[in-house]
Amino acid sequence: MAAFVHRYAQAFLDVVTSRKLDTAALERQWNDFLGTWDGSAELREFFINPAVASEQKIAFLDRMNVELGMQKELRNLIAVLIHNDRIAGVHEVATAWRKALQERLGIREVRIVTARQLGKQEQSSLETEVAKLAGSRIAADFELDESILGGTIVRIGSTVYDGSVRGRLEKLKEELAAEQGLRD
Repeated sequence: MAAFVHRYAQAFLDVVTSRKLDTAALERQWNDFLGTWDGSAELREFFINPAVASEQKIAFLDRMNVELGMQKELRNLIAVLIHNDRIAGVHEVATAWRKALQERLGIREVRIVTARQLGKQEQSSLETEVAKLAGSRIAADFELDESILGGTIVRIGSTVYDGSVRGRLEKLKEELAAEQGLRD
């Protein structure tokens, strides 16, 4: 991650917090802008092209914003990224802002890996239990990995709780190998 990303994300979070802006609305607006960004290689090339004056790019951003309806604070952040030739990092800034917002709200990111697809009720129950384990609110990202055979792997920050069948088998294998080494 480029060094500037955290500074922009933190500054934007400070503005959002001080003005008590609707973060859910901002999230939708980020998604709309990034969807437009991702959907058009020509748009990305235009904004990234150093031969195009930043004033021209910002004027185009304002025309886009008629359709997108971004709040002025988000529009201004994107304009600053354009003006400072940092627009290529817009995805990283959005990601860093989301992460900083979750931290400020006391929400921890959690990755939950399961061997089979879970229903909504199962996901909700698992999220409740993982939140208790984390001791805070969580934002869970579910991943399917059939190679774990069964059970669940939960990653909270740098801590991993491996309750998978594959994990248990590997632990058993290590214990047997250690026991075998003691006999030799």
